[in-house]
Amino acid sequence: MAKITAGVATSHVPAIGAAIDLGKTQTDYWKPLFDGFEYSKEWMKENTPDVVFLVYNDHGSAFDMNIIPTFAIGCAEEFQPADEGWGPRKVPVVKNHARLASHIAQSMIEQEFDLTLINRMDVDHGLTVPLSLMFGQPEEWPCLVIPFAVGVVQYPAPLGRRCYALGKALRQAVETFDEDLNVQVWGTGGMSHQLQGPRAGLINQEFDQQFLEDIVNDPETVAEIPHIDYLREAGSEGIELVMWLIMRGALNQKVVEKHRHYHVPASNTAVGHLILENPQ
Repeated sequence: MAKITAGVATSHVPAIGAAIDLGKTQTDYWKPLFDGFEYSKEWMKENTPDVVFLVYNDHGSAFDMNIIPTFAIGCAEEFQPADEGWGPRKVPVVKNHARLASHIAQSMIEQEFDLTLINRMDVDHGLTVPLSLMFGQPEEWPCLVIPFAVGVVQYPAPLGRRCYALGKALRQAVETFDEDLNVQVWGTGGMSHQLQGPRAGLINQEFDQQFLEDIVNDPETVAEIPHIDYLREAGSEGIELVMWLIMRGALNQKVVEKHRHYHVPASNTAVGHLILENPQ
């Protein structure tokens, strides 16, 4: 049977992808951020999964104001990198495990999570930047990837407790799949940042550091953070952190923290990163 072995959380700042694509990762500005992912890339070489279930949010590439799904799962065979205004990133095509994605969709809908099934979409930096951070710049991604988009750009966004419960339903779905697969769940987005208005550029390191600590050791408390607290403490885009709770809900109650990284700033954004393993 398939099993979830680990979870990864990371920010997905678009400027990180630009720094990688333009060869700027070793400049004075970017080097401290990328140094924090050197361990991660080595860990990935030793722990490459068969499938990554990657939780992210679309930034107007696949969805617009006409269609705003709360939870959308990609069920097609593959997904092209999106053109976000300056041409698609020169990264590999994302290849899906379509049969597992379809199984997850059926299982989770039967667990009363109403998913939107997507059979055609391009994937933007929300999905490709985490892959680049963890895998570098390969000719092909070394595993299959199931895209799972969460509607956190336009309110109403899903509650943290709903995302945490969805992670638990995801685990049940994966563990009832009839193929021996090593699956990782990645939650992306965040940490504190605001891109517009009088508080543009807001970064709250105290909130971020407490969030990193609590999502590892006290996820139930994190799951109860209300939307207004994300807005006040982490900025208007800090709501992306609810996507980390899908990853955390899919793991054991007790996890092994293998790596933690936090860096400020990256394009006026706080970057957080965790690698958590399920105890064997």
